[in-house]
Amino acid sequence: MRADGITGPEEADAAAEQKTLLVLGDSISAAYGLDERQGWVQLLRQRLAERGLAVEVVNASVSGETSSGGVARLPRLLTEHSPEWLVVELGGNDGLRGYPPRALQQNLQRMVKMARAGGAEVLLLGMQMPPNYGKAYTQAFAAVYPKVAAEEQVPLIPFFLEPVALEEGAMQTDGIHPTAKAQPALLEHVWPCLESLLKGNVDTRSDSLCTS
Repeated sequence: MRADGITGPEEADAAAEQKTLLVLGDSISAAYGLDERQGWVQLLRQRLAERGLAVEVVNASVSGETSSGGVARLPRLLTEHSPEWLVVELGGNDGLRGYPPRALQQNLQRMVKMARAGGAEVLLLGMQMPPNYGKAYTQAFAAVYPKVAAEEQVPLIPFFLEPVALEEGAMQTDGIHPTAKAQPALLEHVWPCLESLLKGNVDTRSDSLCTS
């Protein structure tokens, strides 16, 4: 902006070129128990700036959010932000509360369809339940994400917490939420697929898995 407060043509062009990435998640992406600046989403903002990618990151993650909550909030978020990309990191709270995996699958599919109807490409971040929830439930829960990815043909990170779940010092005392130390690893786990998606190098109509 010029000194007289009028936006110049170069700044107007830059603003027009900037696209939006919406992150719809739960406490994992809301940096629960941390300074928000330490969370992986903020680290993503910094990475994008460093790489010179004109992408605004809107973090719509809410602690305690379920997949049904995501379905309820997504229409307004799509209208308000018109994102080109949507990262869905939901389902963990469904599992912790013992909700039916089938309901989770339906909700994730509804979010994918809504996002696509609004012109956004989707990246799905998968979750898994600890073994104390029983073999039948943990297997049914884990199978939801590949099913959605295959049926809706969206890229998937099979288990978002994979690089930190079993690492010493990577989880807070509750055993559920990653520490500040773990946040860079979460970003690195997602980055290769996400960068390809942002640059248009991923076939978003493919059910191939994105892995780092």
